[in-house]
Amino acid sequence: METLGRPSVNQSTLVLLDALRADAARLRVAEERLSNGCCVIDAGIDVPGGIEAGRRIAEICMGGLGQISFNSDGNIARWPLSVNVHSSDPVLACLGSQYAGWSLSHGEGKKAFHALGSGPGRALAGKEELFDELAYRDEGDATCLVMEVDRRPPLEVTEKIARDCDVDVSQLTLILTPTRSLAGTTQVVARVLEVAMHKAHSIGFPLHHIVDGAGSAPLPPPAPDFVAGMGRTNDAILYGGHVQLFVNGASNDARDLAERLPSSASRDYGRPFAEVFKDYKYDFFEIDPLLFSPARVIVSCLESGDSFHAGALDTEILERSFGGLR
Repeated sequence: METLGRPSVNQSTLVLLDALRADAARLRVAEERLSNGCCVIDAGIDVPGGIEAGRRIAEICMGGLGQISFNSDGNIARWPLSVNVHSSDPVLACLGSQYAGWSLSHGEGKKAFHALGSGPGRALAGKEELFDELAYRDEGDATCLVMEVDRRPPLEVTEKIARDCDVDVSQLTLILTPTRSLAGTTQVVARVLEVAMHKAHSIGFPLHHIVDGAGSAPLPPPAPDFVAGMGRTNDAILYGGHVQLFVNGASNDARDLAERLPSSASRDYGRPFAEVFKDYKYDFFEIDPLLFSPARVIVSCLESGDSFHAGALDTEILERSFGGLR
């Protein structure tokens, strides 16, 4: 099925979701039904999950329009295991599905539930202005979202999601990937291409000029502490991520994109993310949004054949962040 001549991210994920369910035991994930019929797949709360589960979940998160693989000979000598990402439709795969753009919450105080939803369900709900810019809406009778949380969502949240997506709650699947888990760590690092796409959009580069894209980042060890775990996954991209975009348009525009895209262009660049987060009193929105981008980029202009390189990897900060012992 296609939507306005473009692939359906929800239809594309059905086979991937079925495979995740079929292989749940060996992937160390667990499927359950909530009392209202919503399907929840636990990938690291009460079960171990794992790296392969995270890889598959990342492909689901990209709406079935991206390929995730591993490489044990990466760019960082002491952390050679890399997560590799490619999409021949990076705008739709990353911004139309993978981006964690749907804010969901319920309740107040210490028991309040807050999460950002990513995955193909976003394209059914269309709650974000971004979908107007993408001129994209999807259709489907079943959908799923990925949430980076360490507890199950309340029934009220599941029913809101189903209602906004216009599907029966029994046709909704929520995949839960805590930051401290192997699956959670993997699926976050697999966003290395997505953060480049999001920054390109933020600085005003025409999205329709981006034709193809690929990226890689080292896989850090999970940390039991939430802030440390979030810091490591962010640092893997900010200081170890490498992305190449293939674009149409003038060479000058490609050069400008390359110069502005790396994380080093941010005022908050230069320290492990957990330290930056702490200094802003754990207010995520006070951090310079331009920090969220890969360390090193290549922008290749298809019309001229020129490629522009910018940024650099920073192994010293990765060592501080990842907690490597010599």
